[in-house]
This record gives sequence, C-alpha cells and structure tokens, in this order.
Amino acid sequence: MCSILGIFDLRPGADVSLLRPLALSLSALQRHRGPDWSGVHAEPAALLVHERLAIVDPAGGAQPLRSADGSLVLAVNGEIYNHRELQDGLQDGYAFQTGSDCEVINALYSHHAGRADTGAEADDIGPWLARLNGIFAFALWDSVRGRAVIARDPIGVCPLYWGHDGDGRLWVASEMKALARHCDDVAQFPPGHWYDTATGTLHRYFSPAWRDHDATRGVVVEPDALRHAFEAAVHRQMMSDVPYGVLLSGGLDSSLVAACAARFARRRIEDDDASEAWWPRLHSFAIGLEGSPDLAAAEVAAAALGTVHHGFVYTLQEGIDAVPEVIRHIESHDVTTVRASTPMYLLARRIKAMGVKMVLSGEGSDEIFGGYLYFHKAPDARAFHEETVRKLDALYQYDCLRANKAMMAWGVEARVPFLDLEFLDLAMGMDAGEKMVRERGTARRPIEKAVLREAFDGLLPDSILWRQKEQFSDGVGYGWIDALKAHAAQVVGERAFADAAQRFPHAPPATREAYWYRSLFEDAFPGAACARTVPGGPSIACSSPAAIAWDASFAGQADPSGRAVLGVHQPSSG
Repeated sequence: MCSILGIFDLRPGADVSLLRPLALSLSALQRHRGPDWSGVHAEPAALLVHERLAIVDPAGGAQPLRSADGSLVLAVNGEIYNHRELQDGLQDGYAFQTGSDCEVINALYSHHAGRADTGAEADDIGPWLARLNGIFAFALWDSVRGRAVIARDPIGVCPLYWGHDGDGRLWVASEMKALARHCDDVAQFPPGHWYDTATGTLHRYFSPAWRDHDATRGVVVEPDALRHAFEAAVHRQMMSDVPYGVLLSGGLDSSLVAACAARFARRRIEDDDASEAWWPRLHSFAIGLEGSPDLAAAEVAAAALGTVHHGFVYTLQEGIDAVPEVIRHIESHDVTTVRASTPMYLLARRIKAMGVKMVLSGEGSDEIFGGYLYFHKAPDARAFHEETVRKLDALYQYDCLRANKAMMAWGVEARVPFLDLEFLDLAMGMDAGEKMVRERGTARRPIEKAVLREAFDGLLPDSILWRQKEQFSDGVGYGWIDALKAHAAQVVGERAFADAAQRFPHAPPATREAYWYRSLFEDAFPGAACARTVPGGPSIACSSPAAIAWDASFAGQADPSGRAVLGVHQPSSG
C-alpha cells in the first residue's frame, strides 16, 4: 500500500511539470500511507507522485514504475496477488525492471497495446484488468500515445479520488485531502471502473454473473470447497518481505483469517512454501476497553491457534480525544464508520510501534454471507442475495474505507482475504438460500453465517466458531458507543442541532452524535463536493436503506449498532 497523486493535461502547450512543487506539497499530505520513499515523474502532459510503503521487494520496486524504454510510467497503490501467474502467461518478453508485484500492470498494458492484430480492442484494458486478483488504484501514463488510464480494484479496497481544478486539469489521488482545496468537483473514483483520457470515457470492467440472483439459484457449494477456497485466498495474500500479523477480535471472521494464516505462517509464500518464512511466528492484535467482549474472545482464539498475541486496552477518553484526527484520516462522518475507525486507528498505532507493516483482516465476510444481525429478518433468498450485492457495492464507502484509512494513518497495510476475487466468485455464486438464517437440523439456535461456520467445523473452539456477530464498534466494549453519544450531547447544543438542516443542507445529521462528526468533517473538508463523498440514509445494524422494510420494528430502531436489532442481539459478557 502506498499513495499516488497524478495531474494530467493533454491540451497543446500545457506543462503540468511546472506544478511539481505544489504536487509534492499535496502528496506530502498522504505520506502517512507511504513513509518509506517518495518518487516523482514529471513531463508537460503528466505529473505523477508516489509515496511508498515497501512490503514486496523493499530494496527495489520504487515508484513510479517505468518500462525499459521509459514510455510507460505507472503510479500504483496496491497488491497484485496473482502477479506471478500473469507474468508467466506473457509471451512477448516484457523486460521487468523491478521485483514489484504491481509492475505486471505495465507488462499487461504493453502486451495488449503492442499487438497489431488486436486493433481497437487494444484500447480496452477492461479484459485484462478483470484478470488482476488484487487490490489496486493506479494511474498509468503512456507517453507515446499521449494517453493516461486510471483504474480501481473491483470492490474498492484501495481508495481513489478524482476531480478537476479551475483550469480544467485532471487530478487523481489516494486520499481526498490532497484534492479537496483544489478540485471543486472532487469525488470518489468508482470501484470496478477504468477511465481513458484519450476518449474521456469511464468504463465498467467488473460485472460478474453472480450480481443477478437468478444466476445463483440452485448452485451448491460443498463445505470442503468453501474451506479450501478461503484457505487459498489467505495463502495468496500472505506474500510479504516485511513483518506482518493478523487482526484478531475473537469474532468468527478474524479468527478464521488467523487460523488459516497460522497454517501457512512458517513457510515463505513467495517461493511456493519451499523455504522457511523470514518471520515464522504469527503475531495477532486486538483492542478494546477494559473487560471488552473482543479482548476476552481474542485471548481464547489466540491460545487455540498458538499466535503471539497482543491485546491492547484504550480508555473512553483516549478514544474521544482521537475522534477529530480519525475523521481527518478516514475522510468520512458516517456514524458507524467513525465509531469503528477510532479503536482501529488506535490499534494501528500500537502495531506500527512493534515494527509490523501489514496485517490480514476479516472485512467482507458479513457482506458476502449476510452476517449482520438484520439479515435474520430477510424475507426470502432473493431479498437476501440482493442485499448482499448492495452491501458489497457500498463497501468502498464503509468497511473498506475504514480498514484501509484507519490502518494506513500509521503506515500499516490491511489485506482482506474474504474479498479475494476467486473466493468472492465462489461464495457469491452459491444459492443464497444456503446462507439464510434458519433451522439446520441441529441443537444450535439459528445463527448468521452458519454455512461458513459449518465449513470450518473443528478449526476453532466452539465458543469462537459459533459466537454471534458483534460489530467492531460494539465488540470493543458496549460503553464505547454510549460514551460517544454522551459526549456529543455535551458539545452539540440544542439550538445548533435544531439548525442542522440549515447548516448542512446535504444529508443533514439526524442525531447529535452525527452532528458532532459532521462538524469535524466540515472543518477538515469544506464544500458540498466533499460532503457528497459520504453516503447517507437510514440504517439498522449497518443495513442498506432498502432492508429497513424487512421488519416493521426496524423503522423505530434505526441505529447502525447491532444492538438495535431487538430480539436477535444477545449481549456478550464483559
């Protein structure tokens, strides 16, 4: 993970290289993402700046990445997990300049653009983009054709923003803070898309068959197949030349990631497990208030898996003090995102202090398998499946944004094996009827994600494998959300809150807590365009607005906390 910043101007006589000092100063606002090295490429039509967090090929791999003849220049934030397979499939002898996994993007572009028999199809990078199994946001400059292409990974794990300045130049950056005061139309670049400056066209390249419920009906995925696919996803994403670990809240998802990682940790992934890993002991990390459910459960899981575990405690005041800085880093005022990002931000600082630069995390599972507690109320398989698709479509605005930006605030990369494209295709391609919360012929009560739990039966203690979903902002300690609400009530006066719609005409905050966050956001990111980058609408336990209609009680209990699903949420002790 790193940060990128690009400026493009293809008009005759333009010279964006004159903006080099400005670009460097704005890129520095993102340097927490890439503290290891800075790189610049400047010419009249294109200016690219890169801040590097070195994880693969730390001694080489500096960016921007250039082809041997210098005609292709690539600034990329991400990881390409199947880069070796893609590289082996190229037959035209592209001369790789580094050991970076991301240089395969230059190679694929060169391979397809350079084939005379492809004609106009060479301009469409979508087919080969769809072959990248990884997380990425990049800007590629083709100096021979005078063309830039910009792209983002299918789910939006890596952040990317774009906009235009007052002179019409195109800007792109990993974080909004680099563009907010120069681009009045700043917006999130959509996941699963690529943009071509040669045509001015935005193209969608990711449109899997499983988006349509009818394509999944009757599709059975055996437990062993599901388990093996996820193990392979974790294995792929463990490639690293620096110390790494796992986030372990003691919930199902993080515990499954940790369990699979523990299987492979002693061998080096980069040479197909042929040699001993450079850091063979797997470290796990958790955070919570004193006595929190997550800290207790994480200890149980870590003991069972044999990880070197580190549980950190934070206080309510430490969390409240961090909120303004958290909002500046995550670039969101969404209530549940701020609630969950704050402890994650504090944890990232602890992890960084221990010399760890990458962690595996469990984001994405709840969206794929319907793990949020409101899924208990899904009326049928179609509604269930369509909601999972909506949730995956929105991940880049919520959990992916949180995991990436809260961790990268301290230069720690978060990888998400549940969103591995091969695993995603398998898990989302199965009949949603198998995922629904229902009686399953056992003595256990109906529970969310039973199909996933059954696939890993015996891998974890039952108290972890069958633990009910706790949203991260709940699991760190139920007092956390209550303290945030109480603090907001103190700092947001009645008169100010009554005028919320006048001060914030776009998506006015509905609670004092939301008003507090919105005020802090506005201080850092003024203007209507910045406000529009944050989603809104009613939610219960992180539902989409559409799912509110599933149960009559939801309308009166609309809070993103899982505790709002009355009759389903069962409090953990602690």
